[in-house]
Amino acid sequence: MICRYNRVVRASCLSLLAGCASLGGCASDGRSSASGTKSAGAVERSGNPIFPGWYADPEVACFQDEFWVYPTYSAPYDQQTHFDAFSSRDLVHWTKHERVLEAASVSWARRAMWAPSVIEHRGRYYFFFGANDIQNDQEFGGIGVAVGDSPSGPFKDHLGKPLVDRFHNGAQPIDQFAFRDPSGMLYLIYGGWRHCNIAQLRDDLTGFEAFPDGTTFKEITPEQYVEGPFMFVRGGKYYFMWSEGGWTGPNYSVAYAIADSPLGPFKRVGKILQQDASVATGAGHHSVLRVPGTDEYYIVYHRRPLGETDGNHRVVCIDRMRFTADGLIEPVKITREGVEAVRMEPTKLGR
Repeated sequence: MICRYNRVVRASCLSLLAGCASLGGCASDGRSSASGTKSAGAVERSGNPIFPGWYADPEVACFQDEFWVYPTYSAPYDQQTHFDAFSSRDLVHWTKHERVLEAASVSWARRAMWAPSVIEHRGRYYFFFGANDIQNDQEFGGIGVAVGDSPSGPFKDHLGKPLVDRFHNGAQPIDQFAFRDPSGMLYLIYGGWRHCNIAQLRDDLTGFEAFPDGTTFKEITPEQYVEGPFMFVRGGKYYFMWSEGGWTGPNYSVAYAIADSPLGPFKRVGKILQQDASVATGAGHHSVLRVPGTDEYYIVYHRRPLGETDGNHRVVCIDRMRFTADGLIEPVKITREGVEAVRMEPTKLGR
């Protein structure tokens, strides 16, 4: 599915777009609409946060001519038993899809459902998640995968058990990211406790294929890695990103490395996202959106509003991400204004 876009700059266009978003919010499938704060004048912006509520660890994707964000519900671990999702045609007006995956649909998940990652594969949607926050190999839980027929779910457990249920190379089985290489190869990149692994997924997403050397889980941990891995390809180079610092503290941040292969080796380049004491703290655990057909990039991340001391009080935000002429990522300026509207144009009639 190709997602086409236009920069929305005229007030008349924005008025029409807002009307379309309102119609979307009146759908009969239980969805609700939400819009961010808009700046005065002709150019409409998302505002930050982009939708209300305590959410974290957002993954952004483009499915069926819409932008989607899948976040963690940010609450005490025992209350983290479901996921909501949010969709938008323009990065400004967001529609909430409630409880697209619930613990009731995963027999082995009971708490701490975290960090979703969703991909489309052979016409279905696969939702990777962590559950139970296991602390050792004797506890039951880890990384699971659910499947559905729509980006909005409902998603149901694909395996009846975790996909990764133990520690490999010291990596806690959390913070999973499903990565499709330009070659079409599918990988799972994951890991907490300062270790990160990569594994090649089977085509049916029920397990893993061994690498040519016989190993299944390869460690690709760069310097200062803590958690929250993400990978994308630009200009033939693999950009590997992760979070550093403690997630409950103000110094949570994002750094990156570049390599010629998804297997690395990855040498840390530097930090590109962090707190701004005048805007917000704890900026981290992100994902990256490239508007299809362009070289425009956005970073979607969580942060903690000024004055908030509860570790779970996190909100989802978006800002532009830019590159230098030689391909390095410029430090991101976190804002209250967010980004300008980008209109998604349907490429499939009858939706």
